Amino acid sequence: MSGHADPIPMISRKSGPLKGVAEVPGDKSISHRALILGALSVGETRISGLLEGDDVLATAAAMRAFGAEVEHLGAGEWRVNGVGVGGFQEPENVIDCGNAGTGARLIMGVMATTGISATFTGDASLRSRPMARVTEPIALFGARSFGREGGRLPMTIVGAGDPAPVRYEVPMLSAQVKSAVLFAGLNAPGKTVVTEKEATRDHTERMLAGFGAEISIEETDEGRVITLTGQPELKPQNITVPRDPSSAAFPVCAALITPGSDVLVPNIGLNPTRAGLFATLREMGADLTYENEREEGGEPVADLRARFSPDMKGIEVPPERAASMIDEYPILSVVAANATGDTVMRGVKELRVKESDRIDAMARGLEANGVALDEGEDWWIIHGNGPGTVKGGGLCEARLDHRIAMSFLVLGMAAQNPVRVDDGGPVATSFPIFEPLMAGLGAQIVRANQ
Repeated sequence: MSGHADPIPMISRKSGPLKGVAEVPGDKSISHRALILGALSVGETRISGLLEGDDVLATAAAMRAFGAEVEHLGAGEWRVNGVGVGGFQEPENVIDCGNAGTGARLIMGVMATTGISATFTGDASLRSRPMARVTEPIALFGARSFGREGGRLPMTIVGAGDPAPVRYEVPMLSAQVKSAVLFAGLNAPGKTVVTEKEATRDHTERMLAGFGAEISIEETDEGRVITLTGQPELKPQNITVPRDPSSAAFPVCAALITPGSDVLVPNIGLNPTRAGLFATLREMGADLTYENEREEGGEPVADLRARFSPDMKGIEVPPERAASMIDEYPILSVVAANATGDTVMRGVKELRVKESDRIDAMARGLEANGVALDEGEDWWIIHGNGPGTVKGGGLCEARLDHRIAMSFLVLGMAAQNPVRVDDGGPVATSFPIFEPLMAGLGAQIVRANQ
């Protein structure tokens, strides 16, 4: 169900109340990093709750290609026997990352300071995405890259045989770029220093520390300064992956806009660098509560309860919150279309270079379903008219983007007329159980060819 497969057209119809418990998959960001850090450790890492979507499975296959033993033990249960920092072997074949921008960029960082070569490719969406944002900083370590015009895949990376540590200021809000540089720094002697002007998701820093790396973080006037000491011996871990807040966003937001709904989404990771959507929804007036708050594996976790919220109001989302909810702006725009007043989203130019141009994709699909909006290069405004006012009836292009497809399917649950999506196949990259999970809550989503 990726960009390589035949399209799967889908239709979402107005639903009755959504009720029940939504057991969403494991966190995609943490799943990628657990496999990679397990492969860089010496010994056996056990992972529970791994997201078994196409993106993460591509990373698992890549770790095997670089020499680690990666074994699937059962649903969400995996074993990784690592090769240690600097122990990657040169892969025999091209590394196909599918739709996984995170996987591709992180793995490029890991191998950049090992004296081997590897060629990376992906699906049509990933081949269109910019990789120079990673190849430029890893070049500072001594790595070389050879790709298509504009720094796009397919691309061959020739790792540095004698890497040097670097100091690097991340020029955009990107946890992927930050993490790629930190992973490159693992096999460079001395200290690699990365500065980001605003905090992005910090799973890499937390997990590096958990695996035994020497890493420190300092808040300064210049930004958040992360210092990593290279060439550690990482220690294998037992990891329980929390449920993905980005996946939880879809049943949560569906419940908020569908009359009579009451949905519990358990065991959701609430890392503050990821939870911006939930703070925004509560500011809009959403009936969204945290239950059983706790900590698991160094990450804050809670159960989320979402109930239909007919009194939500549009707000201006603080631009500084963008990094903590960048993947959730598409589904937020669906909620905004069902709120009263304007929801203003600024400082979101990163959405232009995700799996698709997400601002354009959502704008065109929302307009096709009767939603008024304005947009610019790094901002957009949804003009909401309150619950139940979205006309629907339009055809939306998913553009090989899982979050665009799921957002429009949620839109249809509260629209006056059915909403059609040209291809629901990309959903499998991050949320392979989306269809049965939503059906179990009461959603009316069907494949158009059924």
